[in-house]
Amino acid sequence: MLSQLPRLPLAHLPTPLEPLPRLSKALGPRLFIKRDDQTGLAGGGNKTRKLEFLAADALTQQADTLITLGAPQSNHARQTAAAAARLGLRCILVLRGRAPTRITGNLLLDHLLGAQVVWSGDRSREEVMEEIVAEARAAGRRPYAMPLGGSTPLGAAGYALAMLELKSQMGKDGLSFDRIVFASSSGGTHAGLVVGAQLTDYQGEVLGISVDEELASLRATVARLATQTAELVGQPHSHEPGHISANANYLGAGYAIMGQPEREAIELFAQTEGILLDPVYTGRAAAGMLDLIRRGAIGKDEAVLFWHTGGTPALWAYTEQLIQR
Repeated sequence: MLSQLPRLPLAHLPTPLEPLPRLSKALGPRLFIKRDDQTGLAGGGNKTRKLEFLAADALTQQADTLITLGAPQSNHARQTAAAAARLGLRCILVLRGRAPTRITGNLLLDHLLGAQVVWSGDRSREEVMEEIVAEARAAGRRPYAMPLGGSTPLGAAGYALAMLELKSQMGKDGLSFDRIVFASSSGGTHAGLVVGAQLTDYQGEVLGISVDEELASLRATVARLATQTAELVGQPHSHEPGHISANANYLGAGYAIMGQPEREAIELFAQTEGILLDPVYTGRAAAGMLDLIRRGAIGKDEAVLFWHTGGTPALWAYTEQLIQR
């Protein structure tokens, strides 16, 4: 039934599955990386897999405008703007807070891609987005609204499919992984991988490192989305929060606030493997993985896949924090 869902070819797939030999030597476990930073679409990232299904649904509904919300450096907003541009649709992005004095990183790309950016100010993004959707309809347009991160059952289906892609690559290369580690926030990627593990009978751990949500909240969100996604793809299963593997010990000073652990992880990946992580998502997830390895929670005899979910354009919004003078 997954193959029957409407889908648009927006991503460069399959994304590479690569060993990390120098990082493995430095840390102990056999480490690999799944390069979803290379999905294409204006800098790539995990949201492109979701947008293949969400944008297809929008076209099925004859929408002419994609509307979504996010933080000022939202990867999802940037990729939604790119998808809209490719498909000839309007795009409106509702971003948190007020416009910054400098336009950098993802926000610069939002403007280059032609998106209309609306700032929520002191109000909630959801409230402002509801008004924007209503205004678009009143103007005779056909808006298609997406929640934070595109994290709906339909969006999550993109990562259920990604696990099928990974299974094919693992079989071709004779690989198996004890754990898959990745950044988790709005829950869609996490839920999709959980359902994909169900579909492929993957027996390892699907471990989401939270970048902003407390553990109970994240598990509840992922379990709900995974249950709905499993129903959508024709494999009904009740996923319980207690069965969702997640770690919320690396939240630092808060969402999008980069600390020393993220800086170290970014530098280590860059200087051992030539791979760029971002300060908000993959940098935090990698920092968590490094700590778990150093504490022995991830064993030296394990094979571990780090799923790179993209976000590197945000690096250019953190120049001062990354360059220590």
